[in-house]
Amino acid sequence: MEKLKQHAQEKSAEVKARRAGRFPLVESKLPARFPRTVSGIWSTVFTAIRGKDAVSQPYDHSENIVWLFDNVAYQQASPASSGEPQQWQVEVVACAFVRGHKDISKYIASVADFIGLDGKQGNNSEIQKRIEHRLRPLLYSVAPSLTMAIKIPSSSHKNCQVHNHGLGPTNSDGILSQTVSTPHRFTADRVTLTSHLVGSKNTVAMKTTFAAPEGWLVISDIDDSIKLTQTSDAVGILRTTFAEEPRPIEGMPEFYKFVEKQLQPVWVYLSASPYNLYQFLREFLNTYYHPGTLILRENSWHDLGGFLKSYSMGTQAYKADRIDKIHSWLPQRKVLCVGDSTQSDPEAYAELYRKYPSWIHAIYIRKVTNIPNMDEKNADSRFEKAFDGIPRNVWSVFERPEELYKLVDELRINDITA
Repeated sequence: MEKLKQHAQEKSAEVKARRAGRFPLVESKLPARFPRTVSGIWSTVFTAIRGKDAVSQPYDHSENIVWLFDNVAYQQASPASSGEPQQWQVEVVACAFVRGHKDISKYIASVADFIGLDGKQGNNSEIQKRIEHRLRPLLYSVAPSLTMAIKIPSSSHKNCQVHNHGLGPTNSDGILSQTVSTPHRFTADRVTLTSHLVGSKNTVAMKTTFAAPEGWLVISDIDDSIKLTQTSDAVGILRTTFAEEPRPIEGMPEFYKFVEKQLQPVWVYLSASPYNLYQFLREFLNTYYHPGTLILRENSWHDLGGFLKSYSMGTQAYKADRIDKIHSWLPQRKVLCVGDSTQSDPEAYAELYRKYPSWIHAIYIRKVTNIPNMDEKNADSRFEKAFDGIPRNVWSVFERPEELYKLVDELRINDITA
């Protein structure tokens, strides 16, 4: 279903870019896989026949791997007459897999071959282990129809009351997304609390950042906006994702520290990367950037080539849909959007500005010049067309983050004097 949806959402510019970046060729040569165990297949079939709760199974730490995604808590607008703050809500996202160690040597060899790790370099044990470590989450068997519970603390105090919330079941891709109300009433903006998965011996956790209705919000892309990924080239994505240590874009960590100091925003990172890379990307963000909510594409692929489609097919529609959801959480915040020219960030951000012009206050697009197949994407005419009708002081295209410091200062001054 997701594959058909992506094909339907694919833009003509994406078709052209995929050909230039050799995506169809590389995807066709990567080995196929099947993401579910036999029991998972039958679970999905019986779920469809007998109803979603008929074959649900509870989380078992010895049999399942579960990731809880960090998230943001928000308050719906209070009725003017109530005088009481609304309860906090949070969308809990979790993905579940089946424990087990499969032989993935053919996948490692395939990726190594594509990125040129042959001969002496290909025998480097450190690189081989890195490829295996990064690949394995994409090859996990998913756990559909799994239920679980989380325990949410009522405060940051050590001995505070804890509230349990039941979740699930997971869908056929092993994913659940469920909105829950938290036990908090009076919580300061940007306070962070940690919740745990019941039965995980506190090894599975999520961090929730509480976002007051008003203030600044940064919505940032990741790949080639703040992390080197080479999104325009299929082999480049494989190399930077699986074989190399992740590298931040030069100057962006320092710039984001400046944004944090000047605007004190809530941070949301929005990427078209598949959710299987959550642990990898979360570790990268926590190393180089301010922690925040990480939103990834909720796909489970039947072939490794589908991993590349996540970056290159239907990205504008996907990002517009997720930003719409973020707006539903925090419609009164002032938004700064940061993206780049490799995908459809200019078009997606422009689409949402036209929809919510009083919500988005600034759009910064990094012109990516150090990777192949970017001439047309970096053309001035592309940006002029994308931002047609949008005030020129709202959007900026930059090559070096040093160009943006003055713009952020102006945002802060305008905020103070408004």
